[in-house]
Amino acid sequence: MERNDKRGFTDFFRHSAEKNGLLSLVTEEHIEKLFLLTEHMLTVNEQFNLTAIREPSRVILLHYVDSLLGAHLFPEGASVVDVGAGAGFPTLPLAVVRPDLRITALDSTAKRMGYVEETARLLGLSNVTPLVGRAEELANDASYREKFDCATARAVAALPVLCELCLPFVKVGGRFIAMKGRGGGAELSAAKNAIHLLGGKDVALYDTPVLAPDGETFEHTTVLIEKVASTAPKYPRAYGKIAKAPL
Repeated sequence: MERNDKRGFTDFFRHSAEKNGLLSLVTEEHIEKLFLLTEHMLTVNEQFNLTAIREPSRVILLHYVDSLLGAHLFPEGASVVDVGAGAGFPTLPLAVVRPDLRITALDSTAKRMGYVEETARLLGLSNVTPLVGRAEELANDASYREKFDCATARAVAALPVLCELCLPFVKVGGRFIAMKGRGGGAELSAAKNAIHLLGGKDVALYDTPVLAPDGETFEHTTVLIEKVASTAPKYPRAYGKIAKAPL
């Protein structure tokens, strides 16, 4: 598929959405915005490394479908923090198809958050707020600690580490939705102690591979963790400790 092939993009997106049970979630306007996002991202990518995925059909499958398989798990009108948002995944696709969500895209790289802010403006998304900083520091800031209905993260770190970075942002009664690839089930087993220590419970694992229209599959799991108790003040620790000695 050529980069500027809007009809090809639209047809492939529709077929991919149907194959993955997402057709009811997306409208023509959403597809139009995601085409614009693709064009903009790949243009910026020529000067600033945002993604190694440059073929539009792969962008649809491995960025958009992959980011949206868990979209139904976010409650209506939820405030969401996307930890380690990077080039805007899942922030931007979620913001396009779920305009009811209020998403804070958090990343330590100012240049990437500048790109996310610029792209949100280009797409007319008023529900995205970029935030530059380190998760383990901002989660100890009263302005952000336990202030969000949901936290999410995609392609950031192993689940035991992610839990300590993300659960402190979530209100009691909220949820952490982790988007994982291969090995999500094993990571969940390794994270049981961290989940318990950080106030989480009631874990669900959704094994929903990304399905391409031609039958190719890509592994994807979504982990849903409910926040049932406040996170102890000593968490999160400094990142060096989190990485060296996961809970």
